[in-house]
Amino acid sequence: MTIKVGDKLPAGTFGIMKSDGPGALSTDDLFNGKTVVLFSVPGAYTPTCSKTHLPGFVQNAAGLKAKGIDTLACLAVNDVFVMDAWGKGAGADGKVLMLADGNATYVKALGLELDASGFGMGIRGQRFALIAKDGVVQKLMVEPSAGQCTISGGPSILENL
Repeated sequence: MTIKVGDKLPAGTFGIMKSDGPGALSTDDLFNGKTVVLFSVPGAYTPTCSKTHLPGFVQNAAGLKAKGIDTLACLAVNDVFVMDAWGKGAGADGKVLMLADGNATYVKALGLELDASGFGMGIRGQRFALIAKDGVVQKLMVEPSAGQCTISGGPSILENL
């Protein structure tokens, strides 16, 4: 079943890079008591993700936070090392939290997985963004195609807050 507006986000854990190496972040630590934009990309370093989706949040981070967003978090079915390197290369440090969902466990729990086997990428996350307040989905924007970034990008989210 796919997550929808009004639903409590499922419990889970993400991989994150800490100063001393790989670590974990629970959904409780990410969402409890905060307003969070969680956006998902099909893959780090892929064209639309690298040219549009992540940069749109990096460029609009200050504006989103000024409108009450506590945390911007990028989720991808990649390992923590890839997510860390991609975030650093994109200038996301201090602006966007990079979350690894290496086995697609969390996107499957959301019901928002994408079978990209035809492209040699296996199971990935659909391109989406959600706004959660204290772990409850307030808005959910799922792109109709993984190659599009029109409703789930940083500029669109900022415009619709």
